[in-house]
Amino acid sequence: MADRQRSADDAPVSDTERRVWATGRAVVGIDEVGRGAWAGPVSVAAVILDPDRLPPGARDSKRLSPARREVVARGVRDAALVGIGHASSTEVDDVGLAAALTTAARRALATVLALDGAPSDPLVLVDGPYDLVREAGVEVTTMVHGDAGSISIAAASVVAKVERDGLMLAAHDDHPVYGFGRNRGYASAEHVAALERHGPCVLHRHSWAPIVRLLQPTLDV
Repeated sequence: MADRQRSADDAPVSDTERRVWATGRAVVGIDEVGRGAWAGPVSVAAVILDPDRLPPGARDSKRLSPARREVVARGVRDAALVGIGHASSTEVDDVGLAAALTTAARRALATVLALDGAPSDPLVLVDGPYDLVREAGVEVTTMVHGDAGSISIAAASVVAKVERDGLMLAAHDDHPVYGFGRNRGYASAEHVAALERHGPCVLHRHSWAPIVRLLQPTLDV
């Protein structure tokens, strides 16, 4: 197998990944983005890396510039199997954030496992303390700060971020007043001011307390 030493620009290969790969099994890295946004979907990527073709530069997406994320995401897609799952803002409103994240993660996992060449019995590594794909019939290990400690999760974090950013950039054309192309649906000052002036659009999470509070009429005392 190829040398798996990673440079300072890459996430390390975790002990779990090394152990699983050594048995011939595959690892699925899963990470999400959009949890704290006020508009747009929550998005999840599921990535199956080839341990002999680890993509360069894969690390926690928050530590990469937007331009660098684009480059790394292309490298991941070229070298790995990738599945993406989304849960819309409407789904977040209907079922709550935790259930929407589970829905998106299961969609991502089902997509990647349906691809040609996908393994039948992978270990799924999920970033964070919670099993986002619970009861999906697969072996799951959760990893706190996994995007910094696992190259599979790091690769998923980059792909998920680039995918969701692209959706929000496209949404900017339809809803330019909110600045989605710049804030990606998060609560920037520009975004909050636009909500106060125009109210929410279809992409907003109408059930979220900050938006509910912003839209409540101010009563004169």
